[in-house]
Amino acid sequence: MSDTDKKIVIAVDGFSSCGKSTFAKAIAAKLGYIFIDTGAMYRAVTLYALEKGAVSADGVDTDKVCALLDEISISFVFNPSRGASDVYVNGRCVEDKIRTIEVSSLVSPVSAIPEVRRRLVAMQQEMGRERGVVMDGRDIGTTVFPDAELKIYMTADPRVRAQRRYDELTAKGHNVTLEEIERNVVERDHADMTREVSPLRKADDAVVLDNSHMTVEEQMTWFLEKLNEVKTR
Repeated sequence: MSDTDKKIVIAVDGFSSCGKSTFAKAIAAKLGYIFIDTGAMYRAVTLYALEKGAVSADGVDTDKVCALLDEISISFVFNPSRGASDVYVNGRCVEDKIRTIEVSSLVSPVSAIPEVRRRLVAMQQEMGRERGVVMDGRDIGTTVFPDAELKIYMTADPRVRAQRRYDELTAKGHNVTLEEIERNVVERDHADMTREVSPLRKADDAVVLDNSHMTVEEQMTWFLEKLNEVKTR
Protein backbone atom coordinates (compact mmCIF):
# COMPACT_ATOMS: atom_id res chain seq x y z
CA MET A 1 0.00 0.00 0.00
CA SER A 2 1.38 3.40 -0.99
CA ASP A 3 1.51 6.32 1.42
CA THR A 4 -1.34 8.01 -0.45
CA ASP A 5 -3.54 4.91 -0.03
CA LYS A 6 -2.62 4.24 3.59
CA LYS A 7 -5.62 4.49 5.91
CA ILE A 8 -5.41 7.07 8.67
CA VAL A 9 -7.38 8.32 11.67
CA ILE A 10 -9.21 11.60 11.15
CA ALA A 11 -10.20 13.39 14.37
CA VAL A 12 -12.94 16.02 14.20
CA ASP A 13 -13.31 18.03 17.41
CA GLY A 14 -15.15 21.21 18.21
CA PHE A 15 -18.16 22.92 19.69
CA SER A 16 -21.71 21.57 19.81
CA SER A 17 -23.98 22.12 16.81
CA CYS A 18 -21.09 22.91 14.45
CA GLY A 19 -22.19 20.12 12.14
CA LYS A 20 -19.29 17.89 13.22
CA SER A 21 -21.22 14.67 12.77
CA THR A 22 -22.62 15.66 9.38
CA PHE A 23 -19.16 16.70 8.23
CA ALA A 24 -17.50 13.57 9.62
CA LYS A 25 -20.13 11.32 8.01
CA ALA A 26 -19.52 12.99 4.64
CA ILE A 27 -15.76 12.49 5.00
CA ALA A 28 -16.22 8.83 5.91
CA ALA A 29 -18.53 8.26 2.95
CA LYS A 30 -16.08 10.00 0.61
CA LEU A 31 -13.12 7.90 1.77
CA GLY A 32 -14.93 4.64 2.52
CA TYR A 33 -13.95 4.96 6.18
CA ILE A 34 -15.88 3.99 9.30
CA PHE A 35 -17.67 6.88 11.05
CA ILE A 36 -17.86 6.88 14.85
CA ASP A 37 -20.08 9.49 16.52
CA THR A 38 -18.57 9.69 20.00
CA GLY A 39 -20.96 12.44 21.05
CA ALA A 40 -23.83 10.02 20.46
CA MET A 41 -22.14 7.56 22.82
CA TYR A 42 -22.11 10.12 25.64
CA ARG A 43 -25.70 11.04 24.84
CA ALA A 44 -26.64 7.35 25.01
CA VAL A 45 -25.14 7.03 28.50
CA THR A 46 -26.94 10.22 29.54
CA LEU A 47 -30.28 8.96 28.25
CA TYR A 48 -29.89 5.62 30.03
CA ALA A 49 -28.93 7.37 33.28
CA LEU A 50 -31.89 9.72 32.89
CA GLU A 51 -34.28 6.80 32.44
CA LYS A 52 -32.82 5.06 35.49
CA GLY A 53 -33.14 8.15 37.69
CA ALA A 54 -29.39 8.72 38.07
CA VAL A 55 -29.61 12.05 36.24
CA SER A 56 -32.23 14.80 36.37
CA ALA A 57 -32.60 18.55 36.03
CA ASP A 58 -31.76 18.69 39.75
CA GLY A 59 -28.33 17.18 39.28
CA VAL A 60 -26.20 14.13 38.54
CA ASP A 61 -25.66 11.24 40.96
CA THR A 62 -22.12 10.29 39.93
CA ASP A 63 -22.06 7.03 41.88
CA LYS A 64 -25.34 5.87 40.34
CA VAL A 65 -24.20 6.78 36.83
CA CYS A 66 -20.95 4.83 37.28
CA ALA A 67 -22.86 1.84 38.66
CA LEU A 68 -24.96 1.78 35.49
CA LEU A 69 -22.00 1.62 33.12
CA ASP A 70 -21.70 -2.17 33.35
CA GLU A 71 -25.33 -2.45 32.18
CA ILE A 72 -24.85 -0.37 29.03
CA SER A 73 -23.96 -1.80 25.64
CA ILE A 74 -23.65 0.80 22.85
CA SER A 75 -23.66 -0.09 19.18
CA PHE A 76 -24.14 1.58 15.79
CA VAL A 77 -26.42 0.01 13.17
CA PHE A 78 -26.64 1.34 9.63
CA ASN A 79 -30.09 2.66 8.73
CA PRO A 80 -30.59 2.55 4.93
CA SER A 81 -33.49 5.01 5.03
CA ARG A 82 -31.24 7.68 6.58
CA GLY A 83 -28.04 6.63 4.89
CA ALA A 84 -26.38 6.76 8.30
CA SER A 85 -25.98 4.72 11.47
CA ASP A 86 -28.48 4.79 14.33
CA VAL A 87 -27.38 4.48 17.94
CA TYR A 88 -28.56 1.51 19.97
CA VAL A 89 -28.42 0.95 23.73
CA ASN A 90 -28.79 -2.67 24.79
CA GLY A 91 -30.34 -3.49 21.42
CA ARG A 92 -32.87 -0.61 21.50
CA CYS A 93 -32.70 2.19 18.94
CA VAL A 94 -32.37 5.51 20.76
CA GLU A 95 -31.35 7.74 17.84
CA ASP A 96 -34.22 10.21 18.26
CA LYS A 97 -34.35 10.09 22.05
CA ILE A 98 -30.70 11.11 22.48
CA ARG A 99 -31.19 14.26 20.37
CA THR A 100 -33.79 15.91 22.63
CA ILE A 101 -33.12 19.18 24.44
CA GLU A 102 -33.48 17.33 27.77
CA VAL A 103 -30.55 15.04 26.96
CA SER A 104 -28.60 17.96 25.45
CA SER A 105 -28.89 19.89 28.70
CA LEU A 106 -27.54 16.99 30.77
CA VAL A 107 -24.87 15.42 28.56
CA SER A 108 -22.06 17.80 29.57
CA PRO A 109 -22.10 16.97 33.32
CA VAL A 110 -22.39 13.25 32.55
CA SER A 111 -19.52 13.49 30.06
CA ALA A 112 -17.39 15.17 32.72
CA ILE A 113 -17.51 12.12 35.01
CA PRO A 114 -13.98 10.59 34.86
CA GLU A 115 -15.17 6.96 34.86
CA VAL A 116 -17.66 7.62 32.05
CA ARG A 117 -14.90 9.15 29.94
CA ARG A 118 -12.46 6.35 30.76
CA ARG A 119 -14.93 3.66 29.68
CA LEU A 120 -16.01 5.36 26.47
CA VAL A 121 -12.49 6.43 25.48
CA ALA A 122 -11.40 2.79 25.78
CA MET A 123 -14.32 1.75 23.53
CA GLN A 124 -13.46 4.45 20.99
CA GLN A 125 -9.78 3.53 20.89
CA GLU A 126 -10.69 -0.10 20.24
CA MET A 127 -13.07 0.93 17.45
CA GLY A 128 -10.28 2.90 15.74
CA ARG A 129 -7.44 0.47 16.35
CA GLU A 130 -7.26 -0.63 12.69
CA ARG A 131 -7.26 3.01 11.41
CA GLY A 132 -9.48 4.00 8.50
CA VAL A 133 -11.91 5.82 10.80
CA VAL A 134 -13.39 9.29 11.12
CA MET A 135 -14.24 10.09 14.73
CA ASP A 136 -15.91 13.23 16.00
CA GLY A 137 -16.26 14.57 19.52
CA ARG A 138 -14.63 16.95 21.97
CA ASP A 139 -11.34 15.24 22.85
CA ILE A 140 -10.52 12.95 19.94
CA GLY A 141 -7.36 14.75 18.83
CA THR A 142 -6.20 15.49 22.38
CA THR A 143 -7.11 12.34 24.35
CA VAL A 144 -8.63 9.50 22.32
CA PHE A 145 -6.27 9.64 19.31
CA PRO A 146 -3.47 12.13 20.00
CA ASP A 147 -1.56 10.44 17.17
CA ALA A 148 -4.31 10.99 14.57
CA GLU A 149 -2.77 11.93 11.24
CA LEU A 150 -5.35 14.66 10.55
CA LYS A 151 -6.98 16.69 13.32
CA ILE A 152 -9.74 19.17 12.56
CA TYR A 153 -11.07 21.67 15.09
CA MET A 154 -14.51 22.98 14.10
CA THR A 155 -16.11 26.17 15.30
CA ALA A 156 -18.92 28.54 14.32
CA ASP A 157 -20.72 31.55 15.73
CA PRO A 158 -23.01 30.53 18.66
CA ARG A 159 -26.06 32.17 17.09
CA VAL A 160 -25.47 30.33 13.82
CA ARG A 161 -25.11 27.04 15.70
CA ALA A 162 -28.28 27.70 17.69
CA GLN A 163 -30.25 28.37 14.50
CA ARG A 164 -29.02 25.12 12.96
CA ARG A 165 -30.01 23.16 16.06
CA TYR A 166 -33.38 24.91 16.23
CA ASP A 167 -34.13 24.06 12.61
CA GLU A 168 -33.16 20.42 13.20
CA LEU A 169 -35.33 20.01 16.31
CA THR A 170 -38.41 21.83 15.01
CA ALA A 171 -38.26 19.77 11.81
CA LYS A 172 -38.62 16.71 14.04
CA GLY A 173 -41.63 18.23 15.81
CA HIS A 174 -39.92 19.35 19.04
CA ASN A 175 -41.46 22.39 20.74
CA VAL A 176 -38.44 24.59 21.50
CA THR A 177 -37.46 28.24 21.17
CA LEU A 178 -34.38 29.68 19.51
CA GLU A 179 -33.48 31.50 22.73
CA GLU A 180 -33.64 28.24 24.70
CA ILE A 181 -31.38 26.53 22.18
CA GLU A 182 -28.86 29.38 22.12
CA ARG A 183 -28.70 29.39 25.92
CA ASN A 184 -28.05 25.65 25.88
CA VAL A 185 -25.33 26.06 23.25
CA VAL A 186 -23.50 28.71 25.30
CA GLU A 187 -23.84 26.70 28.52
CA ARG A 188 -22.50 23.57 26.82
CA ASP A 189 -19.54 25.50 25.41
CA HIS A 190 -18.61 26.67 28.90
CA ALA A 191 -19.09 23.23 30.45
CA ASP A 192 -17.11 21.49 27.73
CA MET A 193 -14.18 23.90 27.90
CA THR A 194 -13.94 24.08 31.70
CA ARG A 195 -14.53 20.47 32.78
CA GLU A 196 -11.69 18.89 34.72
CA VAL A 197 -11.29 15.77 32.60
CA SER A 198 -10.45 16.06 28.88
CA PRO A 199 -11.81 19.58 28.33
CA LEU A 200 -12.56 20.79 24.83
CA ARG A 201 -9.46 22.45 23.42
CA LYS A 202 -7.68 22.70 20.11
CA ALA A 203 -4.83 20.23 19.71
CA ASP A 204 -1.55 21.96 18.91
CA ASP A 205 -1.39 20.30 15.49
CA ALA A 206 -5.08 20.66 14.59
CA VAL A 207 -6.31 22.77 11.68
CA VAL A 208 -9.24 25.12 12.38
CA LEU A 209 -12.43 25.07 10.33
CA ASP A 210 -14.84 27.94 11.01
CA ASN A 211 -17.92 26.96 9.02
CA SER A 212 -20.19 29.81 10.13
CA HIS A 213 -20.71 30.87 6.52
CA MET A 214 -19.58 27.84 4.53
CA THR A 215 -21.67 25.46 2.45
CA VAL A 216 -21.27 21.69 2.76
CA GLU A 217 -19.53 21.68 -0.62
CA GLU A 218 -17.07 24.38 0.48
CA GLN A 219 -16.26 22.43 3.63
CA MET A 220 -15.54 19.28 1.64
CA THR A 221 -13.26 21.19 -0.75
CA TRP A 222 -11.39 22.57 2.25
CA PHE A 223 -11.09 19.07 3.74
CA LEU A 224 -9.73 17.48 0.56
CA GLU A 225 -7.03 20.14 0.41
CA LYS A 226 -6.01 19.39 4.02
CA LEU A 227 -6.10 15.64 3.39
CA ASN A 228 -3.83 16.04 0.37
CA GLU A 229 -1.38 18.01 2.49
CA VAL A 230 -1.28 15.19 5.05
CA LYS A 231 -0.91 12.44 2.44
CA THR A 232 1.94 14.23 0.65
CA ARG A 233 4.03 15.18 3.69
